[in-house]
Amino acid sequence: MKMSKLTILFAAAALTAAMTAGCAGGKKEESAAVAAEETEAEKAEAEKPKSEETREKSAPDEAEEKGEENYDTGDAALDNARNQDGIGEKELLVVSFGTSYNDSRRLTVGAIEDAMEKAFPDFSVRRGFTSQIIIDHIKSRDQVSIDNVEEALCRAADHAVKTLVIQPTHLMNGLEYTDLVNEVAEYSDAFERVAVGEPLLTTDDDFRAVIKAITEATAEYDDGETAICFMGHGTEAESNHVYTKMQEMLKEAGYDHYYIGTVEASPGVDDVLAAVKEGGYKRAVLEPLMIVAGDHANNDMAGDEEGSWKTAFEAAGYEVTCLIRGLGEMEGIQQLFVEHAQAAIDSLAE
Repeated sequence: MKMSKLTILFAAAALTAAMTAGCAGGKKEESAAVAAEETEAEKAEAEKPKSEETREKSAPDEAEEKGEENYDTGDAALDNARNQDGIGEKELLVVSFGTSYNDSRRLTVGAIEDAMEKAFPDFSVRRGFTSQIIIDHIKSRDQVSIDNVEEALCRAADHAVKTLVIQPTHLMNGLEYTDLVNEVAEYSDAFERVAVGEPLLTTDDDFRAVIKAITEATAEYDDGETAICFMGHGTEAESNHVYTKMQEMLKEAGYDHYYIGTVEASPGVDDVLAAVKEGGYKRAVLEPLMIVAGDHANNDMAGDEEGSWKTAFEAAGYEVTCLIRGLGEMEGIQQLFVEHAQAAIDSLAE
């Protein structure tokens, strides 16, 4: 992100901030009265119909809300929560929505963080998640503590970090990305220099890089008789256009057997199926167009229950293969995030 744009966003957030951020014990200080008011507001908000991005932030899946699971997501001990102290003067905070699927978290978010650590040895790489429900679920189930963004920023401030670079693993510049920039703005005075990197799909070159990564990863299936379908999350926000743009650029590049849809917006599974039926395919490969392979990938895409992409394609007569892997597992995606972090670092010298 160019520093001028970041400065404008920071200034806008500063004008609308209700209180000055202050860290105490890793959290903002707030009065009991304010906390009580916010609790009541949250209860009222929970009763309202939610937009896609609000739903994603507050309730990633029903099982996580209830703390119930009948599946194994892997060993949490193999993942590095990156919540250590002893940070030093330069920190690179990698912010993700998060997932409670332990193996996917390690292979996607963890792999991106590893790539950052290798690329920027002068920076201490730390983790922050935006989903408090996922953080709480992992803590309750696995006794693993992961910082939310507020806690991560306070950890950095409390340990006298001077240069803070935040690289989100968001797919697009949507509501969550804006929320992140605004939250960082409230803490900007705690550091000498702050920069926020761009989401994955920002420029046309980013789209081309992602297309290269996903087509190379699925090249063995591109035989002319197989429809290769990627399922994104989708959003009601204007940023949903990234899925249409990805489809258009795939076609322009000659990848005629690739299809893009979403689980929560348009194009949906019915739209993708309609397009696939026109191609006369025998088989379909399904894969998430998401950084992690969490609940949406395992259930909405590959689940055996009615309503999943898998069952919809099978009902339409296709032989279905589900690839349950997040984009974060692909080296090309990891390196694209590294490039965005480098651009954010470079912006500090402008």
